[in-house]
Amino acid sequence: MKIELSPLRAAIKCLDDSIRIVHNSEMMIKLDLETRNLLRSGVIQNFEVAFELCWKFMKKYLESDMGSVYVDGLHRKELFRICAQKHLISDVEAWFAYNRSRNLTSHTYREEYAEDVFMAAQDFLPDAKSFLKVMEEKNAEYKS
Repeated sequence: MKIELSPLRAAIKCLDDSIRIVHNSEMMIKLDLETRNLLRSGVIQNFEVAFELCWKFMKKYLESDMGSVYVDGLHRKELFRICAQKHLISDVEAWFAYNRSRNLTSHTYREEYAEDVFMAAQDFLPDAKSFLKVMEEKNAEYKS
């Protein structure tokens, strides 16, 4: 089944754009601390959205490929393991770490968590892009 990837593509682009903005040191140096923190929070929020869409698209692909009876009820770690076996992702341990970072954002706001998640978001971006590329290739292979 061909999967409509535009929501995933848009979420990854938003994450990429927000990371690019915070890495513009010439611009960032001109901003006050509150604005810089707000931009960092935007990266974190874009990470949350992109990560959630990635694992949901992984699940959708596996349901199509294997059948929903095999996928329903899987914990994310098992989902990531299967995706690695099917070469949708390359580093399952990295995805476990992204999942831990994502979980940090959903429980409470703490400054040290925010910095950790901000760093994880930057590490996540290339893996998210790689996953999107694999999904686009899978779509291209699909015969309607």
